[in-house]
Amino acid sequence: MARPLLAWYDVNRRILPWREEVSPYRTWVSEIMLQQTRVAAVLPYFHRFMERYPTVEALAAGDEQELLKLWEGLGYYSRARNLQKAAQVVTREYGGQFPADYKALMSLPGIGDYTAGAILSIAFGAPVPAVDGNVLRILSRVTGSDLDILDAKNKKTYRAWAEAALPADRPGAFNQALMDLGSAICLPGPSPRCGDCPLAHLCAARQEGKQALLPVRAPKKEKRPEELTVFLLRRPDGAVALRRRPSTGLLAGLWEYPNTPGLLTEAQAARQLADWGLTALRWEKSWQARHVFTHVRWDMQGYAVTVTGDGELEWYTEDQRRQMAIPSAFERATRVLGELEGE
Repeated sequence: MARPLLAWYDVNRRILPWREEVSPYRTWVSEIMLQQTRVAAVLPYFHRFMERYPTVEALAAGDEQELLKLWEGLGYYSRARNLQKAAQVVTREYGGQFPADYKALMSLPGIGDYTAGAILSIAFGAPVPAVDGNVLRILSRVTGSDLDILDAKNKKTYRAWAEAALPADRPGAFNQALMDLGSAICLPGPSPRCGDCPLAHLCAARQEGKQALLPVRAPKKEKRPEELTVFLLRRPDGAVALRRRPSTGLLAGLWEYPNTPGLLTEAQAARQLADWGLTALRWEKSWQARHVFTHVRWDMQGYAVTVTGDGELEWYTEDQRRQMAIPSAFERATRVLGELEGE
């Protein structure tokens, strides 16, 4: 695999900021950001992040709420918290230098097998594979394997295959070539670009015409549905009600618009406002939204209401809200707020 793949990569490699200036810190931050997120979406976040936290020591000493606000829109906020926790360990225990050791990296918060492999191979030139979903798909197709890629035992088999193919002289380039191949050529679903693939002559799936059948994945469990009603509440002075989520659990410690379980009718929502000690002046807008988490699906009914009274809620000005991290689960409400404030 290595020779044709690297020849293709040398011509077609993506020009990315963490590749043009390589360091363990930059590789680590980019790989954490890229989890569950497309490259195009990550680029502006990466630039802003490096401007604000140019070193691991700066990240370790940063304010958590400022960090979460900077992360706003990337989702999976535990990634940002784990970045800071790991930065604090690296600063405290390793003098700000990332350990070039697999076990030591794996012991850091938020770093798993793939990220450790990426850091070691790209930033340190160590012959360690970095196997993510893209790589599992490529390996499954090239070998024609019908082993379920979601099974932990099978993942070890695929990792061993990647390790066997890894060239000792360019492990980082090899791993990044697989990343690029999986994102641009060996695409998921029925339409990979086999005609442009440097591994087409080696690919068992192509030879057998079963690209669309691979990789094999066990069916995913149904996401647990939850219903809630979200209130975008504004006072005449422009202050908006927000509250902090609990310090543990889903979206821990982030800010949210007041909400309550169930899909409330407008009459039921009015009673909820009264229970909070608020009086509705104008019902501005209603909407429906859905947000899907890893294991949970939120189905939401939203109401934007101008109210009087403080009630049991806390109120924040526009300047204060700029410093608060409001997760993308509430993106629809945030968008409605922007529309109302722009009127």
